[in-house]
Amino acid sequence: MLTVLSPGEVKLPDGRSVEFANLDVAATAPCLTTVAEAVADLLPFYGSVHRGAGALAQRCTREYDQARDTVAEYVGSGPGDHVVFTRNTTDALNLLAHVLPPGTTVVTFDAEHHANLLPWRHPVRLPAPGSPAEAVAALDAALARLDGPLLVAVTAAGNVTGELWPVAALAEVAHRHGARLAVDAAQLAPHAPARLPDLGADYLAFSGHKLYAPFGAGVLAGRADWLDAATPYLAGGGASAEVRADFAVRWHTGPARHEAGTPNLLGAVALATACRVLAGQDHPAERELVTRFRAALADLPHVEELRLFGPAEPRVGIVSFTVLGADPDELATTLGRGHGIGVRTGLFCAHPLTRRLLAEATARLDPGATPAPAALRASIGLGTRPEHLDRLVSALAGLPRRA
Repeated sequence: MLTVLSPGEVKLPDGRSVEFANLDVAATAPCLTTVAEAVADLLPFYGSVHRGAGALAQRCTREYDQARDTVAEYVGSGPGDHVVFTRNTTDALNLLAHVLPPGTTVVTFDAEHHANLLPWRHPVRLPAPGSPAEAVAALDAALARLDGPLLVAVTAAGNVTGELWPVAALAEVAHRHGARLAVDAAQLAPHAPARLPDLGADYLAFSGHKLYAPFGAGVLAGRADWLDAATPYLAGGGASAEVRADFAVRWHTGPARHEAGTPNLLGAVALATACRVLAGQDHPAERELVTRFRAALADLPHVEELRLFGPAEPRVGIVSFTVLGADPDELATTLGRGHGIGVRTGLFCAHPLTRRLLAEATARLDPGATPAPAALRASIGLGTRPEHLDRLVSALAGLPRRA
């Protein structure tokens, strides 16, 4: 059974102690105990990677290389692919933006997380679709008007709504038009398999701190040719194979080309351990929790869920909502201090999308009401129990109603 580290009970102002309900897993997931143990086991042997002949350096080099192999297996990487360790998903997508061939047009949707919205130079941004089928049709029409090198960049699971995007269908459309597909899998990987061949993706990016390995590592996995042809993302030791007397540089090919500097060994080992123990995992209990929680929210007349697609579309364990007449920051504080519940409030690094969905959700509650400046988000994962969600629903049900 997979278990995560937990703070245990927290004391409330009224003197009661309750188990902390961590419903902010989508921001940073708690650490798997297996991951913590793997890091602790390595710490006594902590040494340099790829830079020494001693026992510590040799062991750490093996651990780092094995971590890359583990992640490659997890994502279904093929012989023509690289797995590059980065800091997080944002770093991975910025690396991909750096290596694009000159003249590449990037097509994305304005529903993306800022990590997949902002790195691209002069992108074609399509309006957020109202359904998976609309997303596929919009991409098909957009690519038919474009030529030259093309990259489609899309999320696999939305960080605002948790809704699953039709990645395999988008990949088929992209490849039919000669485009490549990059997938932001940051919110998919903790809940479902994230594999290049299954998604039809050419590139895949995700973060360790979303995947129960919060030690500052991420991954860009995918086709090697663009990565090997581009100048290094970071210039320095490790990326350079040779620096001659005239300071001309011959750069490495392979992942090392974009991993200059001393690598994040502990982060790589933590991420790889999470990939190993989560590989092939199914999460039926999580899906049941999400379904139950959404049904309970739907019964609250002053609460409305944010959604891009229809209410029946599948999603991962993320539910964002607005509460009519409530200040979101004050409400999040009340939930934390008064009920021992941790939720997220804000626009979730997806400002255009969240503002639009807030307006739509508020209109469904009360067409004359002003949308709140931010939404609340409850996200679940390993360690979430039904009581945690029941406590949140009870707290929301007990809020004073707006006159």
